[in-house]
Amino acid sequence: MAGIKEIRNKIKSVQNTRKITKAMEMVAASKMRKAQERMRAGRPYADKVRSIAANLMHAHPEYKHPYMVERPVRKAGVVVVSTDKGLCGGLNTNIMRLVLARYKEFQEQNMEVQFTALGSKGAATLSRIDANIVSQEVQLGDRPNLERLIGAVKVQLDDFVDGKVDAVYLASNRFVNTMRQEPVFVRLLPLPGDLVDPFQAGVEEVEQANGGAKTQYGWDYIYEPDAKAVIDDLLLRYVEGLVYQAVAENMASEQSARMVAMKAASDNAKKVVDDLQLVYNKTRQAAITQEITEIVGGAAAV
Repeated sequence: MAGIKEIRNKIKSVQNTRKITKAMEMVAASKMRKAQERMRAGRPYADKVRSIAANLMHAHPEYKHPYMVERPVRKAGVVVVSTDKGLCGGLNTNIMRLVLARYKEFQEQNMEVQFTALGSKGAATLSRIDANIVSQEVQLGDRPNLERLIGAVKVQLDDFVDGKVDAVYLASNRFVNTMRQEPVFVRLLPLPGDLVDPFQAGVEEVEQANGGAKTQYGWDYIYEPDAKAVIDDLLLRYVEGLVYQAVAENMASEQSARMVAMKAASDNAKKVVDDLQLVYNKTRQAAITQEITEIVGGAAAV
């Protein structure tokens, strides 16, 4: 059995660890509220630009944007959104497990795959498996910066337009609630005919919102300067909005997962301290009993 001093040192060590996890839990809770506010603030813009883009594509069918050109997929690009820091439960493990499963499927179909990593954890995992990383952006901070994100993603977008890749996919975590985050793997390019937001919980409602208006009446727009310039710019904004929303959802998921993980760690630390305190008391009582026995035995011998 461990000595009293060793048990006391263990109790002190676990108590110090619990202080750290408790502080991290409080910090994550504060950041989580801000991240959720940013995520929800970006949804109205994403919904509106998606709705307008879908209506424009149906109103001007004679022009087909390069982002909507379907072709046989021989080479794919994957944008992986992960976190820069750990201690957030299985958030990164779940998304990378999904990405690696899809990567294996692509390889079985003899498809070449190139990756863009947004976040240090995803970049580290892809580097360990010697994946083809064409661009990356790490240390994203607590607030998504669209300029930094697009710089890395634009490599995949340009390769798609140039025909170097035939499809671009986006892998990220979708925020459902504080206790639940879901990894999603969606096609970013080519864009489908009916644009749907993959990060909304009610996909059927979004499809109804996108498709319901066009079934009631036709859309007619006056383009200035011309249809090509307007649609090109709008679809680019739509793709940028999807990437931004994916990162915002992932950041909200990160802080929620970290808060839950740190709360669980704090609770477990408390249980460990209680168990060690019980062992400490038993050991101390045994030592006292042994000392009394030795004193009594010595007195009887005298």
